[in-house]
Amino acid sequence: MNAHILIADDDEVSCQLFAEALTAEGHRVELATSGDEALSRLAENGHDLLIIDVRMPGTSGLEVTRVVHEKYPSLPVVVMTAFGSIETAVEAIHEGAFDFISKPMNLAELKKTVLRALAQRAIHRRMAKLDHQEEEDPPQQLGRIIGKSPAMLSVYKTVARVAATRSTVLILGESGTGKELIARAIHQHSPRADNPFVAVDCGALTETLLESELFGHMRGSFTGALSDKKGVFEDAQGGTCFLDEIGGISANMQARLLRVLQEHEIRRVGGRDWIDVDVRVVAATNYNLAQAMANGEFRQDLYYRLNVVAIHLPPLRERVEDIPLLVQHFLRHYSQSNGKSLPTVSDEAMELLCGYPWPGNIRELENTIERAVALSYQPILTPEDLPRNLREREEAKSPGPIAGNGQFTIGDTPSLEEVKKRYLMHVLQQAQGNVSATARILSIDRRSLYRMLARYKIEPFVKEG
Repeated sequence: MNAHILIADDDEVSCQLFAEALTAEGHRVELATSGDEALSRLAENGHDLLIIDVRMPGTSGLEVTRVVHEKYPSLPVVVMTAFGSIETAVEAIHEGAFDFISKPMNLAELKKTVLRALAQRAIHRRMAKLDHQEEEDPPQQLGRIIGKSPAMLSVYKTVARVAATRSTVLILGESGTGKELIARAIHQHSPRADNPFVAVDCGALTETLLESELFGHMRGSFTGALSDKKGVFEDAQGGTCFLDEIGGISANMQARLLRVLQEHEIRRVGGRDWIDVDVRVVAATNYNLAQAMANGEFRQDLYYRLNVVAIHLPPLRERVEDIPLLVQHFLRHYSQSNGKSLPTVSDEAMELLCGYPWPGNIRELENTIERAVALSYQPILTPEDLPRNLREREEAKSPGPIAGNGQFTIGDTPSLEEVKKRYLMHVLQQAQGNVSATARILSIDRRSLYRMLARYKIEPFVKEG
């Protein structure tokens, strides 16, 4: 990330040293020797980062930080001083500084701090772009994650906010919702992006194998250990470790993982020495960890260490508006990989795809489209190209269509959209117009229900409960 950086320090020797170090990293660097000069330069040119000394002639570094935070809130400020103290650090952060470093400083530390600050700057820009596009042109994709529903836009924003931090992230969601893709997006948008991303499916390994996989082992520590072996935490040094299906690990593994998160060190199986590790942990599960914790099955201290930032991935049935986007994405992918021309989807087939609840979520949808592309011999995918369970589910509904008053009648053959609308009216009526009760009956959240009501132009007829 090449950036325009302003360094403000009345010590010209330090200024020049920092400038040379950052220029060697590919950045464009300007220098200022007073707080007033720094403010003047910031007003004249667009900068990506300000590095400023606390003690400056005229306007102090903290005063400049205060002004920058008010006038340029997305511009990160790194404050440095040879007179470092806890009080000064707290005051600098209070005035809006991104970080605080003390002189004499390690140039490697300076470069890492600059990298994190610039990552935050880039994320602020992406968030501003998201906010600007939301109403007229919502983004449809983040990396390999597809969707522009309000629920997915909320996920994108959380990824943008947390990526530049060091915080542990817990991704929650049903099987097949794309939890590993979210973990990869966090890594790819973080300062650790150039370092390894290593994923482990904790639910697929026995406790012994998982222990060796995560922490490594020493030669002779167990039968078959013919040589020393590094574990995932060592392989992911400087990067991100994704622990999938974390909810099912044993009490012993929970204790060992807690030490990694607290002390940032591991010990190989059969080893005696502690090894320092610099790894960000992103965990995922489809378990209800809060309930498991209440039942004594999951450690409370580990839960809070993992749940610093939680990202809830909605199931596909709660983001129906994303299904056409996902269908087109998978059609393009599997048409290319099978050497076929890109087919279109008939309205009837798309109605079936959008009306199905997808218990396997995106993974099930992807398998469905791959199958359809592989077996279809015509340019248009029709209901006959879809799995039987999708067609049979729709056929099972046909003997009992719903009348306009929300009641089931015989002899009526409305469209699928009309059936959905009437069923929604029927459930709303049964719940006496109570929005919360209706959402519970339909097993969706209220936000999704309000979108459905708006889509079908239905007004709730009593106040929300």
